[in-house]
Amino acid sequence: QVQLAESGGASVQAGGSLTLSCVHSDASSRMKYIGWFRQAPGKEREGLAAIYTGGGATSVHPSVQRRFTITQDNTQNTVYLQMNSLMPQDTATYYCAASYKRSLRTLSDYEYDYWGQGTQVTVSS
Repeated sequence: QVQLAESGGASVQAGGSLTLSCVHSDASSRMKYIGWFRQAPGKEREGLAAIYTGGGATSVHPSVQRRFTITQDNTQNTVYLQMNSLMPQDTATYYCAASYKRSLRTLSDYEYDYWGQGTQVTVSS
């Protein structure tokens, strides 16, 4: 069973930065990928970034690639999403998710089986 807990969401001004944290635990030690997703009101959930927890390989959606970075600290069982140059359209609830799959479409939400509760990011102009 995987447990995920996001934190770090806040209200910020456009142009600001935030770092979201996803603390994870996996009793089976079979978790392979952690992904970050977001969902704005009235919009579909979109994949932002993912990391292979075993080796650190990452993938980031081109739309945020210049502004968002995903990293991990395995000593803290935490995956981070560093977000810079935030814009009002980044306003959403941000979720981290975990997958046991060895091969997957890393930014597709249907590939992930475990989800955190989400953390709210609001960017004002």
